[in-house]
Amino acid sequence: MRVLRAAGRTATAWSNGGGVTREIAAAPFGAGWDTFDWRVSLAEVGRDGPYSALPGVDRVLTVAEGAGLELTVDGTRHVLPGPYQPFAFPGDAPTGCRLLDGPVVNFNVMLRRGRSVATVEMARERYVAEPRPGDGAQAPGERRARLVVALSGRTRLSGPDAACSHLPGSGPGSALTLERYDAALMPADAGVSLDTDGVTAVVTLTVRTAAAGARRPEESARRP
Repeated sequence: MRVLRAAGRTATAWSNGGGVTREIAAAPFGAGWDTFDWRVSLAEVGRDGPYSALPGVDRVLTVAEGAGLELTVDGTRHVLPGPYQPFAFPGDAPTGCRLLDGPVVNFNVMLRRGRSVATVEMARERYVAEPRPGDGAQAPGERRARLVVALSGRTRLSGPDAACSHLPGSGPGSALTLERYDAALMPADAGVSLDTDGVTAVVTLTVRTAAAGARRPEESARRP
């Protein structure tokens, strides 16, 4: 398990001045815009404006803070009136954003189409994912990971990987505590349980390793 504290993230300003992004995690580790299989981030949006096109990328956007926004995707308006409602759309469709009532923070999941898929769940109170049956080995041709992000309140994780002996105060039977916007990345098949007094995003990601994902030069983008 990798614990990804919010305090250690670097803010990257958008070239148009409309906001900043903080990457939570990406695969492969350290991958850039042209090479990621998946990427998860938090974006602070301060004003209306268009989204940059992301050819070959599918997106799931969830408002984490603020009154909400209206997205116009390929000419169709979609109102996201408040937090914790995941909305999926193609990253290569022309998309514009209008803030409903002031700045927002968006939780973004980006997936390389044809190579990566994900489920995005909003957990309240308690969430349990059972271990995969058998020896826990991943299916041939795929890599599976689970990313847990505390979007509000405090989250306590327990499970085979949650008691991290290298963390201060942890040991057998310990639980890992995530404060707001902290995250934990772990194998998806090991199983995990969590308790939260707020809302926690649970993103289960699958990368198909048997088939190469498309890579095109125009997939480089400067605005998440």
